[in-house]
Amino acid sequence: MALLKYEEIAESLRSRIAADEFPPGSTLPSGRDLAEQWHVSRATVVKAMDVLRGDGIVEARQGTGFIITETPIARPAGDRRSGSTRTTGGMPFVRVGVPVRAVPPPHVATALGLPAEVEALQRIRLMQLPDGTPHSYVVAWFPAEVADLSPRLEQNAPIAEGTTRYVRRQTDRFPTEGTDVTTVRLASDEEMQQLQLTAPVAVAVILHTAYDQHGRALVCEEGVTPSSFFEQVDTYAM
Repeated sequence: MALLKYEEIAESLRSRIAADEFPPGSTLPSGRDLAEQWHVSRATVVKAMDVLRGDGIVEARQGTGFIITETPIARPAGDRRSGSTRTTGGMPFVRVGVPVRAVPPPHVATALGLPAEVEALQRIRLMQLPDGTPHSYVVAWFPAEVADLSPRLEQNAPIAEGTTRYVRRQTDRFPTEGTDVTTVRLASDEEMQQLQLTAPVAVAVILHTAYDQHGRALVCEEGVTPSSFFEQVDTYAM
């Protein structure tokens, strides 16, 4: 299905940002310039910018225009509902270490449908509250068949368009179903260190697996959140 004009503009800008033509902190061309370049109305450009703002890629600054965000935004594990933007429930994050190929834990390998001892690509991020306090520790695992076609997953730099859009562009695979399993346990030593916990505490663990249009696992994320920060609210008809 053909993209609408504002979607086409947003995708073009997304690609240019991803190619580092517009690095973090830089200003995008003005709405007037973009409207002239694309032969569209200013209203169409505004809709394109709204898409990028919803994905946490740009922010509006009074008197300046649209600035490429310097702090990447992501959703906590298990919070990627259909139709939700990255900034809805999204948080700033920092990358922990560098992406590596490793053998995932057995429960992750099972979720991904991988045989024992088969490596996957591991990416770790630390979600933060606005004041920089650690909120949750998320370990994402991508099957090698996805990582091999998506080389930027192995880089430490943020993926401006988001991993979902990038993986779709590279593999033509996209998430159509997600499964979240929530459990409770004590934090591990590594989790305590990353979350700045001074004593073993209960943590909520969300194991999120996203499946593509063919029913194959695209990614498995394990998000660990201290009990003091975790709250799940469900509202439903009775």
